[in-house]
Amino acid sequence: MGLKTFRPLTPSARFKTLPDFAEITKSKPEKSLLEPIKKSGGRNNNGRMTSRHRGGGHKRRYRVIDFKRAKRDVAAEVLAIEYDPNRTARLALLQYPDGEKTYILAPVGLNVGDKVTAGESVDAKVGNALPLKSIPLGIGVHNIEFVPGRGGQMVRTAGSQAILNSREGGYVFVKLASGEIRKINEACYATVGQVGNTDHIKISSGKAGRSRWLGKRPHVRGMAMNPVDHPMGGGEGKSKGGGGRQHPQSPWGQLSKGFKTRRKHKGSDRFIVERRPSRKKTRK
Repeated sequence: MGLKTFRPLTPSARFKTLPDFAEITKSKPEKSLLEPIKKSGGRNNNGRMTSRHRGGGHKRRYRVIDFKRAKRDVAAEVLAIEYDPNRTARLALLQYPDGEKTYILAPVGLNVGDKVTAGESVDAKVGNALPLKSIPLGIGVHNIEFVPGRGGQMVRTAGSQAILNSREGGYVFVKLASGEIRKINEACYATVGQVGNTDHIKISSGKAGRSRWLGKRPHVRGMAMNPVDHPMGGGEGKSKGGGGRQHPQSPWGQLSKGFKTRRKHKGSDRFIVERRPSRKKTRK
């Protein structure tokens, strides 16, 4: 994947950096693998807004992705690399010998015409899915299962990968991109390679309108509001924290920096071997 920049003929084009979509080989999705999406507007099943700044945007349809890699020990051919409006990664369209088609996340280095397989005894090459016990240590993987048979839930965003560190007592120690080391059941499946579209992090939309196309509504800072609208609003001039010197917080008083929101006794705590480095330690 590459990026394209634009001549600064307009204010929006001056800092605009967009993908060139050179890796895309098929413009229209596979109809049999599409499902409708109902927009929530950030509201839950009671109609209450639980996620602000969401709404509008272009109509989309969901691409059904085979996160489980359910068809084992059967080689599938890569027919195309496609764009997915619902995620940052690209999709690879596979076709099995019996004619069945599925989508998987397209890793770096997977091209049209390649063969990929899922199973315990397949080679650990890009695009193949294996249980963690069968993947050599030091290799990058993505689409990792938490529970055997549930399907990949971790490391699915563009450019991400995790590294297999070691094995012990039926578990594999996996180092995530955040620096956290987590132990995962060795029977869980993962796909070899790094998720594609690695330049996604460098994209700059250039204008607010493009965010609206993606369904993102304006986000106003609390400091720019009045005291009646936000705890951090008001004050004479550009004051930090509004009229007083209170800690940064949400409109409803939830502290936004340093306040731990994770439950003290969470079931997955016993699988975390080493926490990700704190921001204070990484600063220089």
